[in-house]
Amino acid sequence: MRLAARPSGEVKPSDWEPADAEVPEPGEGEFAGRTLAISLDPAMRGWLDDRPSYVPPVGLGEVMRAGSVVEVTASRHPDYAVGDHVTGLFGVQTHVVSGGRGTLKVDLDRAPAATWLGALGLTGMTAYFGLLDVGALAEGETVVVSGAAGAVGTIVGQIARIKGCRVVGIAGGPEKCAMLVDELGFDAAIDYRAQDVRRALRPEVGDGIDVYFDNVGGEILDAALANLRRGARVVICGAISQYNSATGVKGPSNYLSLLVNRARMEGFVVFDYAKRYGEAAAEIAGWIADGSLTTREHVVQGTVDDFPDTLQMLFRGENVGKLVLELV
Repeated sequence: MRLAARPSGEVKPSDWEPADAEVPEPGEGEFAGRTLAISLDPAMRGWLDDRPSYVPPVGLGEVMRAGSVVEVTASRHPDYAVGDHVTGLFGVQTHVVSGGRGTLKVDLDRAPAATWLGALGLTGMTAYFGLLDVGALAEGETVVVSGAAGAVGTIVGQIARIKGCRVVGIAGGPEKCAMLVDELGFDAAIDYRAQDVRRALRPEVGDGIDVYFDNVGGEILDAALANLRRGARVVICGAISQYNSATGVKGPSNYLSLLVNRARMEGFVVFDYAKRYGEAAAEIAGWIADGSLTTREHVVQGTVDDFPDTLQMLFRGENVGKLVLELV
């Protein structure tokens, strides 16, 4: 799936171009693979815009960037054999050839491909380092996470609970809110579609929010800023409510709360923690094994041609947990 045009506002079907090409044989030091599953993430929308960011934009005519799990089908690479399973930024395509840079061998007998793209992949790393390092979480604090029913949000809330904190999630719809409390152990959930988030937060956060983990931006970020406790930390992970705006990103109007509460707001990019991924993966795997952390994956079965519509599920709020396209 190639990028055919730069989107303006919501991504349209005409912004994509399905294409076929011959699969080359792997050269010396390379392996070939068949794609099993593709990760879909809100950050993909930002990669389509031609503007400065933490990674270069996807070029027009280029295969769409995406993390995926592949099965090695041929190899001239010393570290990978036929039948191995590998994760990496292989893109939205059915077959790949890679020199192995930035890739990791995974064991599908221990966890399915969707989990290696979710809780044990960059999603889990984002939640772990964003909350514990950037958010500097301490036991007994009050944590609020927006986009709480999404891939990162479900893990952030559970890690906060594991660390002995009160956890309030913000999500859209009664089913998602019930899932957060009844299945994932959040202390409370606020339905932003049916409630005034600013007012609903006040009785749930007591004296205020210690850590706000933001995945959505916009009005919900403003509502959280209005409920900070002194010394609070606001972690900027994403702003999905703003990504499809044709008029530009709207910044927070309540930012002076940072001054009044001697708080800080900090953004981060998970790639900066690459040398510590093993540390996070080991701890998350332990939590999964002992039942402390529940993985939630929303797997859509289809083909590469289904990628554009599946991606839009993120922006329609249709997914619960990690969204993955499993190729059939």
